[in-house]
Amino acid sequence: MTADVAGLTLDTGALLALDHPSKALVMQARLDETLGRGGSICVPVGTIAQAWRSSRQVRLARLLKSRDIDIAVLTPNVARTIGLMCARSGHDDVIDVHVAFCAIERRHAVVTSDPDDMLLIDPALQVIKALSSARRRLAGTRG
Repeated sequence: MTADVAGLTLDTGALLALDHPSKALVMQARLDETLGRGGSICVPVGTIAQAWRSSRQVRLARLLKSRDIDIAVLTPNVARTIGLMCARSGHDDVIDVHVAFCAIERRHAVVTSDPDDMLLIDPALQVIKALSSARRRLAGTRG
């Protein structure tokens, strides 16, 4: 992560990776590192609905209860902004666009299982692939 990034915004794929047995350690280490350096972590509320499938999602439940996590809600003003971003980008997934909005607003990198999809919303987003340990894509470049 670069010095100008203040933290991480997690998309649905990142939340699912947290509860995936073979991916959980990498995701938890990424979150711990971010918090350890004073960064913040944002979880847009819609990603919770997309990821939550069972009361046995212990790691996800623990993350959502943490005081260190900012749960971003959709207020009417935010919803209007997201609608405009959908129109501007041609991207119709409101949850993905909310993730991008949260990251832009907070100067975060997006942890995502689909970097290409996020970059369609805003090619300037810094994205980190959720299911690999350290791959990054900066400003739309392939990495």
